[in-house]
Amino acid sequence: MIAVAEALATCPRASGAEHGPLVSIVVNNYNYGRFLRSAIDSALEQTYPHVEVIVVDDGSADDSRQIIADYGRRVVAVLKENGGQGSAFNAGFARCRGGAVIFLDADDVLLPQTAARVANVFRNCPEVAKVLYRMEVIEADGTPTGQLIPPAHLPLPSGDLRWQALRFPDDIAYPGDSGHAFAARVLQRIFPVPEQEYGRVGADLYLYQLSSLFAPVVALDFVGACYRTHGANHYFAPTLRLEQIRQIIGRSRQTHVYLRQLAGALGLAGLPDDPDQVRSVTLLAHRMTSLKLDPERHPVKGDTVLSLLFQGVAACLGRFDLTWPARCVRALWFLALAPAPQPIARWLAVRFFYPETRGAWRRVAAPRLGGQAA
Repeated sequence: MIAVAEALATCPRASGAEHGPLVSIVVNNYNYGRFLRSAIDSALEQTYPHVEVIVVDDGSADDSRQIIADYGRRVVAVLKENGGQGSAFNAGFARCRGGAVIFLDADDVLLPQTAARVANVFRNCPEVAKVLYRMEVIEADGTPTGQLIPPAHLPLPSGDLRWQALRFPDDIAYPGDSGHAFAARVLQRIFPVPEQEYGRVGADLYLYQLSSLFAPVVALDFVGACYRTHGANHYFAPTLRLEQIRQIIGRSRQTHVYLRQLAGALGLAGLPDDPDQVRSVTLLAHRMTSLKLDPERHPVKGDTVLSLLFQGVAACLGRFDLTWPARCVRALWFLALAPAPQPIARWLAVRFFYPETRGAWRRVAAPRLGGQAA
C-alpha cells in the first residue's frame, strides 16, 4: 500500500490551492429517516472548513424530508421521485461544485477528520483518482462491532490498480460507498450512472470498478467512516443469502460490460470480450455457490460445476498479487466445493464469504505480495 508520506512526497503541490479543494459530501437517502440526522450531522461537523453538503432524498415515504428541511440552508436539498441508487447518485453529482466527492449513505457516518485528510491528499497530489479509507462496522444504535471494512488483515488497495481492475475486478478489497473520495474530474468521465441497469442498488459497484481505471489511488489506512448494520442493508448480511448472491452475479456481469467499454476508450486492454470469462475469484465463487446450492435459479446459462471448477482454479493460480500458499488455499476451496453435497457446500461457502468464520486458516489465505487486492 502506498504510504501517505510517500504519495505526497512524489506529488507536486497544487498551485493556487493553498486551502485545499472544496469537498462535496453527497448524502443519499431513501426511507432512512431514523439514521439521517446522524449522517447529515457527521457531514456538517467536518473539521475541514471547505465542505458542501448535498442531501438527496430518493422519494422517501417516512419523515426524511421534514428532517432535511430542518437544516435549511446548511445543506443543498435535492428532493426527487424514487428512482434508485443510480438515479440518486446522478442527481447528487449534478449539484456538486467540489473537486473531491464523497457519497455518504444515509445510514452511515463520516468521522470528523475525514474530509481534511482527503483534501490534503488532493491538494498535494491533484492527479489522484480517488482516496480510500477503512470503515468501522457499527450496530443500529452506533455500538462498534469490532469489524472493519475491508477487514483489518486486508491491506487497502492503492497505487495503479488498472492491471488488477482488468484482470480480476471483483477481487479488489474496496471499502463501502462511504469509504471512497473521488476526484470530480474522474466522475465526470464515468457519469451519469446507467439508471436502467443500476436501479435499486449496484451503482456503487459501477463507481468502484470504473474509477479504478484511472490512477493513482491513494489509501489512507485509518477509519474514516462507520458502516451501520441494521437488518435492512443491501450488502452486509450475517448469513448466506442466495438471492443476494444472484443479484451480485448479475450486477458484476453488467459492470464488466461497462468496464470493458471504458477500458477501450482509454486504450487499455486485458478484459475479455465475454463478461462471463472474467477470471475474478470472488465472482466465480459466487457463481459456483449459486449453481451448487440452487441450480434451478442460477442466473448464468451454460455454467457447469466442471467449467466453474477449471475457471476457478485458473483464476486462483493467476492471482499475481497473492503468495502461492494463498493462491493454493483458494484453489483448494473450488476443488472441495465442486464434489461436495449441499450441506458441506453451504458450510464451505460461508467460510469463503465470511472470513471471521475461518479461524486459523484466515491468516493462511490472507497474505499477498503487493497488498493491493482481496
